[in-house]
Parts: sequence; C-alpha cells; structure tokens
Amino acid sequence: MDFRTYLAIIVGMALATYLPRMLPLVALSNRRIPPWLADWLDLIPAAILGALLAPGLFAGETRAFELGRPELIAALPTFVVALKSRSLGLTVVAGMFCYWLAGKVV
Repeated sequence: MDFRTYLAIIVGMALATYLPRMLPLVALSNRRIPPWLADWLDLIPAAILGALLAPGLFAGETRAFELGRPELIAALPTFVVALKSRSLGLTVVAGMFCYWLAGKVV
C-alpha cells in the first residue's frame, strides 16, 4: 500500500473513533438532562468494568465456569482491600501480590 492509502485508513479510523464520542457531547451540551438519565449514566462505568472482568475471572480457556482459578482467588481479597482502603495504588499492589500468591498455591 502506498502512503495515501495508509493516511486514508488512519483518518478513517480517527473519525470512526472520534465522531461517536463527539456527537452526543455536542448535541447534549446545551440541554439539561433529566435526573433519571444522569443517574442511569452514572451506572455505565461499573457495568462496563463488570462486563470486562467477569469473563476473565469466572471462565477458563474452555469458557466453562471454574471455581479454583487463580484470577478469581486473587480477586476476592483484592476486592476487600479496594473496599477498605479506597486506594488505587494499594489495590493494584494487593492484587498483584494476591495473584502471585494464588499462582504459587493453585
């Protein structure tokens, strides 16, 4: 492929990424959204995080539920540390340590 093709692909990917984020922002910037919608939008980050974490925690290579996975074993104490400390740094360090320890035990 030549330079123009690469440039067109990069510009197209940039537009495909940027436009879906920009259009709602522009369309809703001068409007007041109802409180129920604002409350609903506040739940989206938690839902996305859950959707990203659940397959890796609960399902193995065969996509079957496995209770003794090191990821799941490490996630439980890490979750407790996150709830108690409310510190991202401490949670990451605790998660890494728990995952290392679970790998040694399991």
